Amino acid sequence: MPKAVRKVVKVLLLQDVYKLGRAGEVKEVARGYARNFLIPQGLATVATPQALRMAERIRERAEKERAEATARWQSVAERIAETTLYFPVRASETGKLYGSVSQRMIAQALSEELGVEISHRQVDTDPIRFLGEYEVPVRLTIDLIPKVKVVVHRMGEGPEAAQPEAEATPEAQVESEGQAGEAVGEPQPEGEPERA
Repeated sequence: MPKAVRKVVKVLLLQDVYKLGRAGEVKEVARGYARNFLIPQGLATVATPQALRMAERIRERAEKERAEATARWQSVAERIAETTLYFPVRASETGKLYGSVSQRMIAQALSEELGVEISHRQVDTDPIRFLGEYEVPVRLTIDLIPKVKVVVHRMGEGPEAAQPEAEATPEAQVESEGQAGEAVGEPQPEGEPERA
């Protein structure tokens, strides 16, 4: 049997598409992706000779729009980079959360903190499932992706206790190893045999 041939189609991007390309570029994508998502959403068109003649105009227009959007979002990006979000949650002894801190929760907290609408689709992370501090990217534009600091801590404890107990400091680990070594080398009282 012949190998399966990947069915691709060339498309001209009409808008910037995250993780695919910028407006005015020609890309090869799966037919289903083009037919079911890119073309109906108005993000791309099939790369016909007529469409390719428009590519330069699309690229220039997109560069202008991109520059305007970057300038508009720059002050928000600076505020996001300085922001720290705290999430008190219930967690197990090992630091694993009972549930998770989702993209929606981060976007909602960030929107409330800054007074600017941030969509959960702009928060580029998987759900957070452990205690700790995280740097979470927020996509404002294709070029402007600041990181917000997210601190997930146990409910009832302060944010400074966000590091799970499983992640002990190296000094504490050395001390505990040293104490364990001392316990093994203790002399046994006379008259009692050494235990293995």
